[in-house]
Amino acid sequence: MPENKKGFAMRTDRKLNMTMLCDFYELTMGNGYFQCGFKDKITYFDAFFRSVPDKGGFAIAAGLEQLIDYIEDLHFTAEDIDYLRSRQLFSEEFLEYLRDFRFTGDIWAIPEGTPVFPREPLVTVRARAIEAQLIETFVLLTLNHQCLVATKANRIVRAAKGRAVMEFGSRRAQGSAAAIDGARAAYMAGCVGTACTISDQLYGTPALGTMAHAWVQMFDSEYEAFKTYCELYPTNATLLVDTYNTLKSGIPNAIRVFNEVLKPKGITKCGIRLDSGDIAYLTREARKMLDEAGWETCKITVSNSLDEYLIRDLWNQDAKIDAFGVGERLITAKSEPVFGAVYKLVAVEDENGNVTPKIKISENVGKITVPHFKKLFRFYDRETGKAIADYLTVHDETVDDSGVLEIFDPDATWKRKPVYNFRAKELMVPIYQGGKLVYDRPGLDELKKYCAEQVDTLWDEYKRFENPQTYYVDLSQKLYDIRQGLLHEGGKF
Repeated sequence: MPENKKGFAMRTDRKLNMTMLCDFYELTMGNGYFQCGFKDKITYFDAFFRSVPDKGGFAIAAGLEQLIDYIEDLHFTAEDIDYLRSRQLFSEEFLEYLRDFRFTGDIWAIPEGTPVFPREPLVTVRARAIEAQLIETFVLLTLNHQCLVATKANRIVRAAKGRAVMEFGSRRAQGSAAAIDGARAAYMAGCVGTACTISDQLYGTPALGTMAHAWVQMFDSEYEAFKTYCELYPTNATLLVDTYNTLKSGIPNAIRVFNEVLKPKGITKCGIRLDSGDIAYLTREARKMLDEAGWETCKITVSNSLDEYLIRDLWNQDAKIDAFGVGERLITAKSEPVFGAVYKLVAVEDENGNVTPKIKISENVGKITVPHFKKLFRFYDRETGKAIADYLTVHDETVDDSGVLEIFDPDATWKRKPVYNFRAKELMVPIYQGGKLVYDRPGLDELKKYCAEQVDTLWDEYKRFENPQTYYVDLSQKLYDIRQGLLHEGGKF
């Protein structure tokens, strides 16, 4: 068996322990916390993001399912500990502590599928310092990837104006996990299915697809390729018509085969797919040809490096499209492939349960954190059901939504607004309490429905692809005063 430079066998036949998928500093800091007597120090960390990808109006929360799976399996193996010992950096007492390591803290999170905004916590972790620090990397990598793909998918789905969007990006994803989990995030955010078979097997995201150009090229003629396919799969007959000449051979051969194979069986459900050429023009011509041949029920699907902007342009050119297959620009969020969530200490707790807020100060104003253990509320108009604003408070505050509440922009405090006839909903829900999972995980179709409903609570002004209206995430007066006090004192409260 081959060995790495440390002399450890490079086993490719075993399951990776995701606990070791952490930044090395989390382990050195954990050892330092242990040596300094901070092993049982209770800390609070927030995972949040600072800006919406593509300069959009909102993002979509995703990744909680993978985070739960990770926490449930959190442990160090004997092999992991042997490796850490070989680095000659960690005390034996710390390594012994890791042998029985488990997560024993509390986690709150915004449910997947919820529209979310900069600066508000997607996940809050309350745990002993070592536990909270060691999960940082995985918390961020699953949130950053899943939120990114879900946000991009939702933009593309909205651009499609009710037409089906299929996720076709597995082969262009950055690795297998990105393909598998990305398909799940895309489905939750509004896609109807995926080309990724294993995601259907694991998560129930419907696997979709018919043929590639190789199928057509394999036969002596395009007609023979189409006829054979329809005979094999008469109820799933979508033919790729652009291998040779879309208008002169592809569509005429498709119509001929539909007439010869499907019509005698009474099957009217069928489709064609275009993956190249002048999509807008070709779909208009294809629709005419199909309708004139009596195949008004034949659906036209298009693909080929699409995104929300190209889809919008196709509509502007009067394209005739029933469904979209979107690959690389969705699964990689190509236009802005980094979500940018961060994980910051916001409070510590003493042995008497007193919570002391902590803040990170920066000359870059956007990097100054919102301190303290917090609650997050969303205000909904009772008449329209639309979201008005989000509201961050200290954990011990409540919101009285029976009267009038004045909210203000924490960055421009003179901008104030009275809110009335509203319903306040606390967004973050408990996921773990004392290391025990207390969250009833919803099914993926339930999350998909929830996501669509929640996006519908946003006014159209927040959904624009360019220059969307800013949705306000306000601070309570108490939280604002605490933050200002910490800023004034340079971080010491």
